[in-house]
Amino acid sequence: MKLILREDVENLGKIGDVVEVAGGYGRNYLLPRGLAVQASTKNLKQQEHQKKLIQARMEKQKKEAQELAGSLDSVSCTIARKTGEEEKLYGSVTSRDIEEALREEGVSIDRKRILLEEPIKKLGVYTVPVKLHADVTGNIKVWVVKE
Repeated sequence: MKLILREDVENLGKIGDVVEVAGGYGRNYLLPRGLAVQASTKNLKQQEHQKKLIQARMEKQKKEAQELAGSLDSVSCTIARKTGEEEKLYGSVTSRDIEEALREEGVSIDRKRILLEEPIKKLGVYTVPVKLHADVTGNIKVWVVKE
């Protein structure tokens, strides 16, 4: 099944790409979610026109993400937790906790964009990446301290 992507789909392609996918994947996932449209001649002609508009919008989003990434380098948050022996935390610090701490600092970032590989379980200073755009990743400092 040939489809034209309307949004970036990880491990498949970027906006405007014409891709060949399995029928079930296209009918049951991509088309209902609005991620793609059928690759008919009419849609292909429309896509050529839309490609310029989409590319301009993507450049603008990327530029805004780069500016935000620059400002995120100076952002840090402090999270206080109870600890046990050897500075291990009772529980852990997750992306949800980081999102709440950042909101208190006045920075609004969705927790799904915070790329925390595994929850933080010890005291210390951590650099946590934040995916702002497909090509732009910023970093924030997270201080985990004793309560």
